Amino acid sequence: MTRTLAADDAGIAEAARLLAAGDLVAFPTETVYGLGGDARDDRTVARIYEAKGRPSFNPLIVHLPDLEAVERIAEVGPKARALAQTFWPGPLTLVLPLRARAGISPLVTAGLDSVAVRVPAHPLAQRLLRAFGGPLAAPSANPSGRVSPTRAEHVLDGLAGRIAAVLDGGPCAVGLESTIVLADPDPVLLRPGGVPAEALESALGQPLALGGDAGRPTSPGQLASHYAPEAALRLGATTARDGEILVGFGPVEGALSLSPKGDLVEAAACLFQMLREADRLAGPGGRIAFAPVPETGLGRAINDRLRRAAAPR
Repeated sequence: MTRTLAADDAGIAEAARLLAAGDLVAFPTETVYGLGGDARDDRTVARIYEAKGRPSFNPLIVHLPDLEAVERIAEVGPKARALAQTFWPGPLTLVLPLRARAGISPLVTAGLDSVAVRVPAHPLAQRLLRAFGGPLAAPSANPSGRVSPTRAEHVLDGLAGRIAAVLDGGPCAVGLESTIVLADPDPVLLRPGGVPAEALESALGQPLALGGDAGRPTSPGQLASHYAPEAALRLGATTARDGEILVGFGPVEGALSLSPKGDLVEAAACLFQMLREADRLAGPGGRIAFAPVPETGLGRAINDRLRRAAAPR
């Protein structure tokens, strides 16, 4: 049985106890729900891969409460520090050199000499991290390759019976996974996400190069096919074809809409919920069409997720 824990002191204490015992607990962040496990314990991390059905060559993000805790396991270069001081806590993941004897399981890093780290802003995530007192490996709390969870019920839809508990903090505010950046010596955007690339470039005073290899991921979120519903996806649609569920945006109306106002923040926050709802409406063997979304700001991250969701499986 997977338990649902309340977002109170007793729920947090029980979640921390389960994590300390080597169990897996899903918890909310401002981006999506993460599947938490002790990042120092090989068996626990192996259970994360098993529960998700995740390829073991795909690294995990380590969640920590503050920059000081990050510095205990990773080396923070000058550009990474500038980004951390500007955007942490928040939806930004930095890929940093792993310190010698950091104590992080090599399963977390997929054998690489770097580690992806994040300081989440969600108050419940912060309280859990401090109650647990250690680094938590926490990929999205869903079966690998499927739609990411932004509510506790989404976690249960995919992982009930595979994990010990989910800490219910309600809907996630950002709704898109974190932006991932390799900052030093030259900044590279590995995955667009909750912090727009334009904001990162402004903070750094220089442009970001684009990177990432779906065949040999150096960070999470680089697999070509990811975030996929059961139904087939068609992108850039302005009208629905026969048998399609159209998800609109702005002036393009559909059975559902990412944002009738054309608001990218609203669209990002509800993207995964809309994918799930459209998949339910489409039914077995169904098809979904998505209206065009501008390739600016959060639109870059939205389009990245949609392209991966639509990729051949």
